Amino acid sequence: MLKFLVTVLAALCVVPATPAVARNLTVEGVVSPAWVERGGKREPLTVGMQLSDKDKLVTGARARVMLRMSEGSTVKMGENATLGLDNLTEKKNAENNPVVGASLDVLKGAFRFTTGVFGKSRAERDVNVKVSTITAGIRGTDVWGRSNDEQDVICLLEGRVSVRHDKQEFVMNEPLQFFIAPRNAPPKPVGKVSQKQIDEWSQETEITEGQGATRAGGRMRVELLRTADSNAARQLESKLKAAGFPVVVETISSSYGASEYSATIGAVASAKDRDALLARVKNVLSGAPESAPASPGGKPPTKY
Repeated sequence: MLKFLVTVLAALCVVPATPAVARNLTVEGVVSPAWVERGGKREPLTVGMQLSDKDKLVTGARARVMLRMSEGSTVKMGENATLGLDNLTEKKNAENNPVVGASLDVLKGAFRFTTGVFGKSRAERDVNVKVSTITAGIRGTDVWGRSNDEQDVICLLEGRVSVRHDKQEFVMNEPLQFFIAPRNAPPKPVGKVSQKQIDEWSQETEITEGQGATRAGGRMRVELLRTADSNAARQLESKLKAAGFPVVVETISSSYGASEYSATIGAVASAKDRDALLARVKNVLSGAPESAPASPGGKPPTKY
């Protein structure tokens, strides 16, 4: 049985910063458990990871993910969500201005796409978001959506989107407009949602302090185990990686020639996140289920 040791490096050991701009889409923040599936393999989603066409992102209970597009937009995922990626492109238009493209397939869960989070850019966007049965063409906007067993929802927070569902096509260009497509009933007409409801929905995709987040620029590293037994360190690494946590094992040599093995998670955002992360890791190792709700999880209104 693994002896679980927790040592927090209170000196805030510096983790190398992630480059601000990636090829197209980069992992900016993670509340584990979260994975990327590529080439028939699954591995934990890690801050700084560059994503590629055909990658599939999967989140577990109480998880969150924030992705950064190279022109400054963000894509956010909530818990128990699945997002497929395709057509990640960077090219030039006729005026020689950059155009950043992506096809985002929200197979399950909540998502949010927001432009300009990391500053303004001259780049244009050619982004299509598919929420199961709904496809939204985004050129510059703020959109929230969710897909579950009951229905698909797309909500415009700011800007303009072209929407397609079955044979129906239309444009939403007023803030707080939303469209619902139930699984076993005709779609509802476009309506307006309250700001209170938006605030509740938004919590389903936001990373907030104290959730156990790792972030680009996070300067805290948490050591979970230090041991002379390499097998114990690798067993811990294997178990936590399978559970969606980005653990790294490093070999540390002493001046006497002996070696120790340190299992750590880096880029932790704050002391509150450190404590929450340690609690999650303990739950994984003990087999305890995640019990706290991820968010209020407001349901779409039935009248508007």
